Amino acid sequence: MAATRTGEPRPAPVPNRAMRELRGDLSPREFATLVRRAAREIGEHVSCDARYVGRVEAGEIRCPNYAYQRVFRHMWPEKSLADLGFAPRKTVRRQLPNAETGTTEPHTGGADRPVPAPPARPATQPPADPATPAGPPDLSHRSDEEEDDVLRRTFLNGGSAAMATALGMGGSPQPAAPPPPAAPPPPPERHRVGAAEVRGVEQAVRDIRLLDDVHGADTLFELAGQSLRSAYVLLNDGEYSTETARRLQCAAGELAISVGWLAHDSSRPMDARSFYSEALATARMAQDPHLEAHVFSNIAFLARETGQARESLRAAQAGQAAALGLGSDRLRSLLALREACSWALLGDKGAYQRALSRAYTLFDRGPQDADPEWMSFFGEAELAGQEAQCWSLLGDWKRAIVQAEQAVGLQHPHFVRNRALYTAELAHDRLGRGDLAGAAVQGSEVVALLGQVRSARIRGMLAHTADRLREHSAVAEVREFLAGYDDAAAA
Repeated sequence: MAATRTGEPRPAPVPNRAMRELRGDLSPREFATLVRRAAREIGEHVSCDARYVGRVEAGEIRCPNYAYQRVFRHMWPEKSLADLGFAPRKTVRRQLPNAETGTTEPHTGGADRPVPAPPARPATQPPADPATPAGPPDLSHRSDEEEDDVLRRTFLNGGSAAMATALGMGGSPQPAAPPPPAAPPPPPERHRVGAAEVRGVEQAVRDIRLLDDVHGADTLFELAGQSLRSAYVLLNDGEYSTETARRLQCAAGELAISVGWLAHDSSRPMDARSFYSEALATARMAQDPHLEAHVFSNIAFLARETGQARESLRAAQAGQAAALGLGSDRLRSLLALREACSWALLGDKGAYQRALSRAYTLFDRGPQDADPEWMSFFGEAELAGQEAQCWSLLGDWKRAIVQAEQAVGLQHPHFVRNRALYTAELAHDRLGRGDLAGAAVQGSEVVALLGQVRSARIRGMLAHTADRLREHSAVAEVREFLAGYDDAAAA
């Protein structure tokens, strides 16, 4: 039986006059350009366009998502959300019935009906054939009232209390509890899929990236896999126009890349490879060079970290070929950097330095409107951090330390996971040069971040450093680090 809506009717939108006044004589399109430019200044990427501006001014968006909130605070630091005409997030929450228990729970967003909980299928087993995925939640009834949390319901529906804890709202992050067993899904019903559903999948990708930037992958991987299965249900069981099909394919491919990255960061390389292969197949079917360049970038990175230097090199070069006509020098810079790291793994210092020089030349041309949204992580800090790893591969510990220190110093506070990653790299590099005390101090800094970040990849790096330092416990800094590390590992 379909769930019914409860509670009071939704009030009519109230025009946001404050934002309209701030726009002044600018057109909605010009104003959206200013918002995107401000986002790039703080390392955010938002898909602001004239339509979004119109929805804000019409009052359809009562509370912007967290990325937009950070951008608006950057643009008008003296103004609160209320000054900008928005409502507090808690006032747009509603009590929605739980599909299984019949109880109610608070929920953010604009859906008219609740999304049923997905079946408990392990996300580490992606469907071999995307045409026959498991039966995840039906998104066809989703309303388009809010820009925020469009598919976060699906993404976080594995347990609101568990995810609240995992995201630091109820203490230190803990692994999310698996969803309860569900009855076998009924045969899929074909329904019309339109722009609203596509935006839902696209928003799920943004949500996953935002949460991963802060918390790491471990608590997100299985829930993100549920979102991916939902996307393929839309793709395989829906009815849509040719344009919607193209957008939905691309969005599903980006979601597959995001889930693959979570698998990578959770030390599940075989799962990551499977999701990347799925994303590459989707890119080829959609004939989308943007998606193809993205997936090749991730394949190159995964192959390098698993020691497959030649595969990493081929993927990086294929990604550069796909990105040639896309108008984004930053994307080409990242792919040149992927190639440089592959040469470093192969021990070819000359080829490495040539590719690295090309990466810096392209990077220095600056950001462009054509830069993909997913590249928000790729700034000076990431460039320095990747260079540090390359010098480490080549055994040049002095240069590795300089670049790792620069990466830590340049990293934006929002990217907690990357700050932990670069600091772990710095600890490794100091140890490589024989600086035992320095390595231990940096290791202790990573330990202090483990309460916020759940990344098996970072924990593995730290464990390697700890193992190598144990024979030097006579050094005071080493003893302090090992004590803290052992306590964290036992928690």
